[in-house]
Amino acid sequence: MPAPVPRQRAIPAAESGQAPAAPVNSGPTQDSSEYRTTGPRTADRSATTAEQSASVPGRPTEVTAPAHQNQNHNQHQNLTLLLIEDDPAGSAIVPDLLDQAGKPIRVRTARNLTEAERLLTDDVHCILLDLALPAPGRVGDADDELAVLKYVLELAPRHAVLALTASGDAERGAEAVRVGAQDYLFRDELDGRLLSRAIRYAVERKRSDSAERRLAEGRLRAQENARLERGLLPTPLLDGSPLHFAARYRPGRSRALLGGDFYDVVRTPDGTVHAMIGDVCGHGPDEAALGVELRIAWRALTLAGLCGDELLGTLQQVLEHERADDEIFATLCTVDIAPDGRRAGLCLAGHPSPLLLRPGSPARLLPFDNNGPALGLLPGARWPRTQVELGGEWSLMLYTDGLIEGRVGEGGERLGQDGMVEMVRRQLSEGLRGEELLRAAVNEVRDLNGGDLTDDVAVLLLDRTR
Repeated sequence: MPAPVPRQRAIPAAESGQAPAAPVNSGPTQDSSEYRTTGPRTADRSATTAEQSASVPGRPTEVTAPAHQNQNHNQHQNLTLLLIEDDPAGSAIVPDLLDQAGKPIRVRTARNLTEAERLLTDDVHCILLDLALPAPGRVGDADDELAVLKYVLELAPRHAVLALTASGDAERGAEAVRVGAQDYLFRDELDGRLLSRAIRYAVERKRSDSAERRLAEGRLRAQENARLERGLLPTPLLDGSPLHFAARYRPGRSRALLGGDFYDVVRTPDGTVHAMIGDVCGHGPDEAALGVELRIAWRALTLAGLCGDELLGTLQQVLEHERADDEIFATLCTVDIAPDGRRAGLCLAGHPSPLLLRPGSPARLLPFDNNGPALGLLPGARWPRTQVELGGEWSLMLYTDGLIEGRVGEGGERLGQDGMVEMVRRQLSEGLRGEELLRAAVNEVRDLNGGDLTDDVAVLLLDRTR
């Protein structure tokens, strides 16, 4: 929690509101959480306040513009400048400062970096830093003329910074801009109009730089997402196979980045078609990257001739070595379809069983009695391979649990596997097949949930026709 900041005394102004600024003194500490502007005071009251302030030397101060410029303060937020120099009370840069709309710019002053850190709150828009301030004393700063600037830039990465240097020291000022300041000013040439304009320029330039940086970061995230998508959702290798492939993916709510769902399909030289779908627990970039690793490892191991329990055991070793936390696990479903397309071997590692669709028969789930544990849960686990008869013409749908864990209506009940089976049966009766079937299923699950699903959904379909 930031340290409380004392309430500061306003500089009194004459009735005309045009009196020059008086030397800055420190104020009392009542209600330290509030910063405010105040109206003109009588000479007696001002003198009394000055006498009270004199008893509290060295306290950081906030200079407030005259009240005639602050009558709309409640309707409009004023710019705030934090001045950091070793002798702010004797500085010549405390004239009235106005923003572009004619509203006063508030000024807070700090004699050193410790005071500046206390006063550097979110409502500060710009920092005016005296480059002559002593360095913060960190290792390597002794010979660095801009050490104090670098310290402030680290301290306030979101604030605009103006560097204040001696007249004629343009080289140092230009170097300050190169390091990260928005502009530099000469101390002896400074006046209220120039400083006001420089503050406005620095604030707008910082906003522009921040927007440009966010845009660049957005582009990088989009590129990373595209790379992850190619890794998680690859093009199947089915050359020479009579099977047809379709897939759909929908990310969960409020995530531009893909989650941990992944799938793959490859055909080995003997004509066997291997399909896989999996889900790493969690939804962050680490989980997505782990899903990519598991998917690539599965493809490499499958093309190398591994399958069933041996394949899953090796994938578990990959997961155990690559995961960031021992609590991370992954569910997996693998299917190997014989070259004649009539039989398949099924292995389940904590994953929902596929859905088999055949003409003239109701859609049904494949056996899941031999479902083994998810990868990463039990060292030395085994995953039995179940032989399944598919028939001559069929469709096989593999999916992640995002498809069955959506809510149904307002009661909080989940769709579940039974609800999914009934939904797909109905959609088949309506003549939907292939990509149309998957699109309809994913959209209906979302609609039943009343909006975007909280989990990612991946679903793939393999079709064999006579």
